[in-house]
Amino acid sequence: MKTMDKEPDNMHEKSVPEQPVLDLASRLTQDHHQSLKLWLRMLSCTVKIENEVRTRLRATFGITLPRFDLMAQLERFPDGLRMGELSKRMMVTGGNITGITDQLEQEKLVARVVDPKDRRSYSVKLTPAGRRAFDEMARVHEGWIAELLHDVTADDKTRLIDLLSHMKQQLNNTSLKD
Repeated sequence: MKTMDKEPDNMHEKSVPEQPVLDLASRLTQDHHQSLKLWLRMLSCTVKIENEVRTRLRATFGITLPRFDLMAQLERFPDGLRMGELSKRMMVTGGNITGITDQLEQEKLVARVVDPKDRRSYSVKLTPAGRRAFDEMARVHEGWIAELLHDVTADDKTRLIDLLSHMKQQLNNTSLKD
């Protein structure tokens, strides 16, 4: 017995709308404070980009994002940086910096050198091999960021940079108290 009102098997597949991806910011309601919404939206965008970069660095270069970040800091300071300065710049503990430095030193990408200003401490600097490796990674990394943000217009990028620069200045001027 044939029924005329029976739907084809694949009809539901075509009509089911794609489920939106829920992130921290999209779960907020109208009752939440606008500043909270802004912060969570910035955080979710940052996390999405960071996760993609993290995955690509590992797959393409076999390196972690913290190791890449440490090398990026050293690239800006050819004479090297003290471990404490690296810790402060990367906003991580000295123990983290020591572990990352140990790994990069074993791969001959960085070297510890006695700090000429204080012979009791060491500076870390990129080796020539480390500089070559980082130059290649940085070039590819820049392309990834351009690719990830290609749908954002140049005008919007300029506006976002200006707005976030202003926000950063305001945050730097604001004393956050416990």
